[in-house]
Amino acid sequence: MSGILIQEGGDLNVRVSGQVTFNTSEHIVTAALAGLGIAFLPEEEFGAHIEEGRLIRVLETWCQPFPGYYLYYPSRKQVSPAFSLVVDALRVYRMRQPVDKNR
Repeated sequence: MSGILIQEGGDLNVRVSGQVTFNTSEHIVTAALAGLGIAFLPEEEFGAHIEEGRLIRVLETWCQPFPGYYLYYPSRKQVSPAFSLVVDALRVYRMRQPVDKNR
């Protein structure tokens, strides 16, 4: 498995070996808390653990701000009611989030 670290001025492709694979971010955080390895996730997933000293940042100069998610979809005259609900819910959620000056 390989991972790419991105920093202003260049990228670094790192070969990672190991025997642990997870399907959810919750399990990744649990493994990191247990000392099984390094977790690479958006800070929202484990920020409280960092603030409380249970986890530390490593390779901090390689951590880029995450600008957020984007939703791309084809414009159509008729979108399904279910899809419209999802889009509206995401808009409301985004408006309620505090402004993060690092994004």
